[in-house]
Amino acid sequence: MRETAIAELTGGEVVVGGAGVAGSSAARHLLAAGVPVVVADARFGGEHDGEVPVAGELRAAGARCVGIDDLLADPEWTARTGLVVVSPGFAPAHPLVVAAADAGVPVWGEVELAWQIDQDGWFGAPRTWLVVTGTNGKTTTTSMLETIVSADGRAAAACGNIGDPVLDVLAVQPRAEVLCAELSSFQLHWAPSIVPAAGVVLNVAEDHLDWHGSFAAYRDAKAGALTGRVGVVGLDDAVASVIETGPGTRRVGFTLGVPGDGELGIDGDVLVDRAFGGGTLLPAADVRPTGPSGWLDALAAAALALAVGVAPSSVTAGLTRFTPAAHRGEVVETIDGVEFVDDSKATNPHAACAAIAARERVVLIAGGLLKGASVDDLLIEMRERLAGVVAIGADRGIIIDSIARHAPDVPAVTVFTGDDGTVNVQRIIGGAPASVNPASVKSASGDPGESDAATASAADMVMRQAVGEAWLLAADANGEPGATPVDAVLLAPAAASLDMFSGYGRRGDSFADAARRLRGTDVSASR
Repeated sequence: MRETAIAELTGGEVVVGGAGVAGSSAARHLLAAGVPVVVADARFGGEHDGEVPVAGELRAAGARCVGIDDLLADPEWTARTGLVVVSPGFAPAHPLVVAAADAGVPVWGEVELAWQIDQDGWFGAPRTWLVVTGTNGKTTTTSMLETIVSADGRAAAACGNIGDPVLDVLAVQPRAEVLCAELSSFQLHWAPSIVPAAGVVLNVAEDHLDWHGSFAAYRDAKAGALTGRVGVVGLDDAVASVIETGPGTRRVGFTLGVPGDGELGIDGDVLVDRAFGGGTLLPAADVRPTGPSGWLDALAAAALALAVGVAPSSVTAGLTRFTPAAHRGEVVETIDGVEFVDDSKATNPHAACAAIAARERVVLIAGGLLKGASVDDLLIEMRERLAGVVAIGADRGIIIDSIARHAPDVPAVTVFTGDDGTVNVQRIIGGAPASVNPASVKSASGDPGESDAATASAADMVMRQAVGEAWLLAADANGEPGATPVDAVLLAPAAASLDMFSGYGRRGDSFADAARRLRGTDVSASR
């Protein structure tokens, strides 16, 4: 690494806000280059400072670690500081950011720092940056992109909001020549200088408005991906399709329809490229995950790869061999022709809507922390595909209320833990509660066994009952004469998981375990 002194550029210390994965990475690389670093974190400086392992690690590397409040209480801190580098969680209204801006101290994110370091040649010649952003589908598209570029024989690395921080990837040997960077709206907001070789905005729906302050600010942050030589946009998305690209940026669109000139799309059930001369790419049936959202992600990844000269045959090879990560439309069990699909990563209504649209008719398990998002549009758009809904989690009542208003003919059930710890089931008929009763987890989801029952969490027990209720709804729907068969019991919560589980992965694992317990079980006994 060439030890260009950022301290000379900034004229003082660098304050790193936050000592999480991104902040610690930034601090370590700056310290290695001889830059004086102060790490400010809410966990530092108090009585629990010694309980935070990263504090000791950073101090040993030469950083000064302080609490954020302690730093802000020092009237001289901005005079000593030439640059503030913040982690993605630091919103524009955070007191540290506001104080720096008021004093005229520049504020970068860790991705902006990585961009500046790469352009400055700290780790050799600058890399090829390909940027993926959007409200939903970022991780799948980025993973597809890495697979495609690798199939072309180029050293590629998925990074940013997926995998390792960009700075860490820059430093690793053997070096990655192509950075497939999944970047959130937070990261793009704090990376105003980034000019990728190509970037894509997949879609834009309401999310993170508390951080950005408005939908316009959120949308504009996403547009930061479209400043390079090629800007790719989702033509089927009302917002992404009209986002402006940077001056001199070639605009390329992708669509589920037949593409025009300068677009990628689907013609006769085949993914085709009419923007870069790639022609026929592969049958839509060969893309995983299946369905519209998977096809759109594949088209976006193909566009980015083709934009930097990847061969069309490598696009075909990469997409053919690609396997989605867990909890993104993963089939975890199949019983009597009905697939149990774990799409726990669908943590907002927009993502859940895409998951439902990939199926003909489903029983949906949804709920958790909606974070202020409305499920009204989801139910209005998808009600014809819903054979039933099982609502769980803190905001289950919002879902049930929306069903009553917009899809009263859809059978609904809520499953929750009572004050006494008993798992309860409430069935809804015509939009009104029909019954509340303690549920038998054994009869609805299989006998867990004594030792397992003793160790299963309350959330797991709710999930087991929810899956059992969903299977009953599926059986009822499939017994209706002339009805479209239910092809999936789908976990697509449209909500965050932290009210019940430690993360969406843990929630998905609980769903998969519950689904596997159903095989060979007479769930009708739970009625």
